[in-house]
Amino acid sequence: MEITVFLLVALALLLGGVLGSFVPMVPAGLLSIGGIVVYWWSTGYVTPGVFAFAGFLAVGVLVVVVDYLAGAIAAKAGGASTLSSLLGAVVGVLLFFPLGPVGIVLGITATVFVLELYRGRARSESLTAAAYALVGTLGSSVMQFVLTLSMLVAFLIVLVI
Repeated sequence: MEITVFLLVALALLLGGVLGSFVPMVPAGLLSIGGIVVYWWSTGYVTPGVFAFAGFLAVGVLVVVVDYLAGAIAAKAGGASTLSSLLGAVVGVLLFFPLGPVGIVLGITATVFVLELYRGRARSESLTAAAYALVGTLGSSVMQFVLTLSMLVAFLIVLVI
């Protein structure tokens, strides 16, 4: 294995994906995919092989899906309406700018709770939906970390083999 600029860029992007999994608004999955694509391109589409490349892409896309939809899916699983789930995600993103990561968590959780109350649901049901949204939002960071780290480790294994 020869150390090239492309390998270093690929590793930097993959590491950026792992670190970015805990930073809101950083596209961890896309960074990781970018690292794989850069290296694959630099080797003339040889390493990793086509099947491994497809696997890396699948995991990377899963990271993107988890990043953008976990809170809304969890809220829906907790009984929230689709509208409450989607508006919670929008408010979370908007509150990120003035409040940082706390804004995302607060925005999603509070929006789901308030909208479910407004829809006439009991306080306990609204709280359950909001709690699911909160757990989904926080859990998505953990899942992103695990998935992007697995991409980095698998990439290193592919390089050694």
